[in-house]
Amino acid sequence: MELFKEDKVYNFLGKGKIFFVASFVLFFAAIAIIAIKGFSFGIDFTGGTVVQVKYTQNAPIEKVRESLKKSKLFEHASVSEFGSPQEIVIKTASSTVGVTNDIGDTTKEILKDTGEFEIRRVDMVGPKIGDELRVKGLTAFLLTLLAIMATVTFRYEWRFAIAAIIAIVHDIIITFGFVSYFEVDFNIESVAALLMILSYSIHDTIIVYDRVREYIEESKESDFVTIINEAVSRTQSRTTLTSLTVFFVVLTLFIFGGDIMYGFSFPMLIGVIIGTYSSIFVAAQLVVWTGFSVSSYRQKMADKMKNIAEKQRMRDQFESGVI
Repeated sequence: MELFKEDKVYNFLGKGKIFFVASFVLFFAAIAIIAIKGFSFGIDFTGGTVVQVKYTQNAPIEKVRESLKKSKLFEHASVSEFGSPQEIVIKTASSTVGVTNDIGDTTKEILKDTGEFEIRRVDMVGPKIGDELRVKGLTAFLLTLLAIMATVTFRYEWRFAIAAIIAIVHDIIITFGFVSYFEVDFNIESVAALLMILSYSIHDTIIVYDRVREYIEESKESDFVTIINEAVSRTQSRTTLTSLTVFFVVLTLFIFGGDIMYGFSFPMLIGVIIGTYSSIFVAAQLVVWTGFSVSSYRQKMADKMKNIAEKQRMRDQFESGVI
């Protein structure tokens, strides 16, 4: 399927400065939001208890709060609507009521005068386990980021590598900013979403970089901006189709997955949009601004091929007994 004409070159970098200023504003706005608001960590990282309750009628939230205040277990609990007016979720920092008690039964007893309901879910995470999950989640994220950086640095000329790394950081920070601003519970699912955003973003960028490298080696064009515009234009149909496929799948999870999937689907939605945008307008523009020289690169590749040919010639002479 072809969304963009294969024989037409679009001037993506013609408005590069405008898009880069927009990225600059978004990036530092995201940093400011994170610094001011921080993150709303879920019980995966903080420890505590989550009880999901479904009523046969609209949940009487105020009455539930009053009933919970009478128990030390739920003394500082938060109560909020969960997906529909009939369902609520109760969150508390307490993670146990004793080895002989079931927190679901305890909740039923406390809320028995608030109407007809059923306990649909009870999640408990101890504070020690929460700390371990937070450390392991952060470690997994940082190790993945370092591995991607090392791979890109090894595979491409250093200017390409720097641009790709900056683009990845750009995508992650802006996604973090949206998560912080909308107070999305940051949990294990959110870490999984961020790892997928890392992979998606660098994959899109590498597709563009590979095509740029092909055009440098195969064409006689010496203007780097023209080469990038041509490379991005040739990959645009593929990039758009891939992005739309992922976007609609994640949008389905976001709409129909309920609040349980919100910590995963929301960051993914933002990440897909930002990742696609940055691979076209940020990563490519950054390579231009690093002062990459097409002629110098071609000379470097020619010298490399000459050295390889010389080594092969000497190897052939040695094997044939000629010194």
